[in-house]
Parts: sequence; C-alpha cells; structure tokens
Amino acid sequence: MFRLDRTDFALLRLLRKNARLPNKTLAEKAGIAPSTALERVRRMHESRTIQGYHAEINPAAIGIGLQAMVVVRLARHSRAMVDSFHRHLQGLREVLAFYHLAGADDFLVHVGVRDSDHLRELALTAFTEREEVAHIQTQLIFEFRRNTELPILRPPDP
Repeated sequence: MFRLDRTDFALLRLLRKNARLPNKTLAEKAGIAPSTALERVRRMHESRTIQGYHAEINPAAIGIGLQAMVVVRLARHSRAMVDSFHRHLQGLREVLAFYHLAGADDFLVHVGVRDSDHLRELALTAFTEREEVAHIQTQLIFEFRRNTELPILRPPDP
C-alpha cells in the first residue's frame, strides 16, 4: 500500500475541496514547493490513491428534474447474477451511482430522471422486469450535498 504522510493528507484535503487548484496554489496552501506538490500528486495518481477528478454538474442543467435511490433485492445470490445486474446498471444512462451491499438488500442505485413518469417507467423496465430482481423500493431524494471534507481515518506515516 502507498504510504501517505501529513503532506500527502494535506494535498488530498485541498484537492477534495477543489480539484482545479493550480499546482502553485496547491503547493502554497500545503506549505511546500511547487515541484514537491507536483511530484507527490503524480505519485498519488500512479499508486491509484487519487483515482480521478469529477465535475459537479447541476442536475437541472442536463434535464434531471427528479432523483431517487432504488433499493434492489436480487432473486438469488450467484456470481453470474450479481455480475449480470452490475453490467446492466452500468449500461443505464439514468444511473448516477450504485453500491453493491451486504445485508438484506443487494444494491442501492442512485438514479436521475426527468420526472415521476420517467421514474415509474425506469422502475418497471430497468428493475422489476429483470429476472435477477426479486424486490425494489424507491425513495425520492429531496436534496443532495457532497461532503468536501476528507474523513482521514488513519494516522499519517512518519
């Protein structure tokens, strides 16, 4: 595993809040030289500590008027069924994110749709008509906020 120290954690916290910080600003805020910041960020990319950068898009700007979480319980638990459903979810344009779970439910799927009619149609065609699916439950999302604070749960390496 890639070893992270206090400086790496500082860089990660800054990038989590604003991934578009210029390297010079990033280095200044972390209290290190720009060349050091550049090299450390490069190393974190190579080690897959940093896995990518994402733009936060206003859902309404792209036609999403309603978001929901769909809880899915599979009919059976087999590698083939889980893999098949996983591939299915990746192919749905309305799926914003999904989680494969342990416990009574198997998947939690975050979807973005135009309106309630679109959600109903998606629930029927993309979920209830699938042979893998035994049960779904849909919950509307009134508001979504991403936490930009980084919950670092282990001490930095010396």
